[in-house]
Amino acid sequence: MAKNNDWGFNSSGTRHPNQDDGKNKTPQPKRNADGTYETGTEQETAVLVAVPDKRQADEKTQEYLDELAFLAETAGAQVTKRFVQRLEKPDTRTFVGEGKLAEIRAYVKHSKTSMVIFDDDLSPSQLRNLEAELEVKIVDRSLLIIDIFARRAKSATARTQVELAQYQYLLPRLTGLWTHLSRQRGGGVSQRGPGETEIETDRRVVRDRIAFLKEKLEDLDKQSNTQRKSREGVVRVALVGYTNVGKSTIMNMLSRSDVFAENKLFATVDSTVRKVVLDNIPFLLSDTVGFIRKLPTRLIESFKSTLDEIREADLLVHVVDISHPGFEEQIEVVNDTLKDIEAADKPMLLVFNKIDLYNPEAHNENHDGFEGMNPEEGHTPRPTLEQLKATYMAQMHDPVIFISAQERENIDELRALLVRHVAAIHYKRYPNQQPQDVE
Repeated sequence: MAKNNDWGFNSSGTRHPNQDDGKNKTPQPKRNADGTYETGTEQETAVLVAVPDKRQADEKTQEYLDELAFLAETAGAQVTKRFVQRLEKPDTRTFVGEGKLAEIRAYVKHSKTSMVIFDDDLSPSQLRNLEAELEVKIVDRSLLIIDIFARRAKSATARTQVELAQYQYLLPRLTGLWTHLSRQRGGGVSQRGPGETEIETDRRVVRDRIAFLKEKLEDLDKQSNTQRKSREGVVRVALVGYTNVGKSTIMNMLSRSDVFAENKLFATVDSTVRKVVLDNIPFLLSDTVGFIRKLPTRLIESFKSTLDEIREADLLVHVVDISHPGFEEQIEVVNDTLKDIEAADKPMLLVFNKIDLYNPEAHNENHDGFEGMNPEEGHTPRPTLEQLKATYMAQMHDPVIFISAQERENIDELRALLVRHVAAIHYKRYPNQQPQDVE
């Protein structure tokens, strides 16, 4: 049973549908006397919808929908269908055109799908229109990611950050939660019905809650700053990278700790800091939340205190999943996000992980059930791992490292490179500790 807060989000961050008017054929959650909803144990089913522009390659669209499907799976939904419509720009009313909307409606009703997930953010009006047309739960990319963060958050800081992001997402969408009350309006005598009164009340309460959460985060941030000041003088290293690239596995390996690691997106939401000593050089290693394409701005804003671990680090270790066909774009996403949080100018090591999974033929595979793709379209062969090593090592000032954290391949090389860079920072800070050359 999932708890539902007062303003439409349950414990996972998702919204419950509006009051049933008898037209919706999808079974609605049963509301209990205490305001909670009985959701049952059946897995939710979802269809995915993407509206790329006409210049985007089919292969890239497929890759993006694969990631969206992984997000949906991480949130606990089973994806049964994908829809793609190429448009110069999304429809202002329903995001997709009328014909594609009819296709989606027909499939949803026939398959009794419980939700439709869009790979972009929807405006409040698009969200309301789609809910009215499809009569199922509509989820956009931001809400899906916030939902996952809500499931993963464990610490008081992370839970507060996620709750703030939820309310900030909800505030402009409150109107849709009161459409069932707006039916109670009279004719032309009074255009102001009880639904509108409740909306204004809710907006004020939500704004008050947002203000309270921001104040709470400021207090938690002060506590975090106090903790960070106590670590002053110790070299600080932060693991950064796209989500699900293996940062937590590397953290566990280097620090001999038990940070939660799983083959799902955003396994780590709370920052974790561990003391590590390599070759008698102590440093603090932090595992941070993974980045992702189209990471909601409100989450970046909410997770300011968590991202301070990156901002205040002396050295960044950028972990890349080399087995992913779009790893170069993922590098760009991480670098762009580091720029957004003003951390792009820090010293950085590039670590290519998962070499055991790298397969030059990987993205020649076809994906069944993917609409809008041409399975016979040719693909440019990927370079071999040796070719990649030669290319990146030739371009980088400092050799990058190719490892498999899972299989413990080339881990000694990673430790040696890390020690060299950490020692340089440590001895610059404490020159009197530098060992003397033996004559």
